Amino acid sequence: MPLRRCLPVLLVAALAAGCASNTTIAPRYTTENPDVLRIGGERPASPDPRVENAGSFCLEVTERWSEHGRTPDGQMLWAKDTLRKVVPCS
Repeated sequence: MPLRRCLPVLLVAALAAGCASNTTIAPRYTTENPDVLRIGGERPASPDPRVENAGSFCLEVTERWSEHGRTPDGQMLWAKDTLRKVVPCS
């Protein structure tokens, strides 16, 4: 019987200890590859679609920049989206 009374108290204590030790990871708004992510400024220009030969088929690759939120200091986050579509080779 003492275990039945102590078990809920121990579970609540473990839960409280686990939540109290939770540390937040600070976001890092830097990039080593500006071809994929850009911080601040205006929307980068999107290049024209291009066709890449992949051997027995071709891919039409379209890249566009889209807004992905803001940093805590208000700068825009721009991320490049890449869309690929199979097209006949010409």
